[in-house]
Formats: sequence, C-alpha cells, structure tokens
Amino acid sequence: MDSLSYKTISANKGTVQKEWVIVDADSAVLGRLASQIASILRGKHKTSYTPHVDCGDNVIVINCDKIRLTGKKWTDKEYIRHTGYPGGQRVRTPREVKEKFSGARLVEMAVKGMLPRNRLGRKLFNNLYAYAGSEHPHQAQQPKPITLQF
Repeated sequence: MDSLSYKTISANKGTVQKEWVIVDADSAVLGRLASQIASILRGKHKTSYTPHVDCGDNVIVINCDKIRLTGKKWTDKEYIRHTGYPGGQRVRTPREVKEKFSGARLVEMAVKGMLPRNRLGRKLFNNLYAYAGSEHPHQAQQPKPITLQF
C-alpha cells in the first residue's frame, strides 16, 4: 500500500454546498423539533461536515404557533433573563412569550440554546427563519420541504 485510496475532505467557506429547507412545525413537540433543526443548521447531516465551518443549510420553520409542549410546561417552565440592573431578573412562561411575541420566538430560543456558544453559533443562528403562520417570503430560494421524525 504505497498510497492512500482516500483523503479526508475538510470543507471550507468556498467549497460548502448550502441549501434551503422548509420545516412544518404543525403539532411538533418543541424540544424534539429544535434539536433536529439545530443539527441541520450545524450541518451534521452532511458527509462533508466540518466542526469549525458553517456547512449547514438555511432552515425556514413555518406554523410555529402550532407547536406543542408536553406536560405542564406551558405554565411551569420559565425563561429567565436579566436586565443588567440590581434586582433586574425577569421571568416569563412559554404561554406569556407566545402571547407577547409568537410561537416563532419559542422555536428561536429553543434552537439557539442547542447551538454552540461562540462566533460560529451566532453565525449559524442567522440561518434560521421562523414564522408563526404558513406564509414566508423565501419563495425565490426554492426551499425543499423536509419531514422530521418526532
């Protein structure tokens, strides 16, 4: 065996093949949906996956207002944030977040929590487009519909 019959391919910004996919979140459980979307955004479903490169697809999520939460999470789960001032801790439940913003915010927060906490994760998050209804302005990109297993 004088030479290798294979070479390890490392993707970079110029060689990566990015696509547009659309996911219907109708009656999907939030956490299961978010983990699969995060994997697609990261590019782990591709054979050319490289950990330090944005090689994932652009994901459009529609019908985010129709997501499900199991158990009593609509009232018992808490999203905590801090204003930065003394005594500035604020708490909201998923029901309050959905009423004030939309179900798209819930999907965005769930997916963002599953991405890396670094520059790459912030860049990957910009590839997510979540919409409360079934309409979206990305028809020109010709997204491929995919079905996820929940």
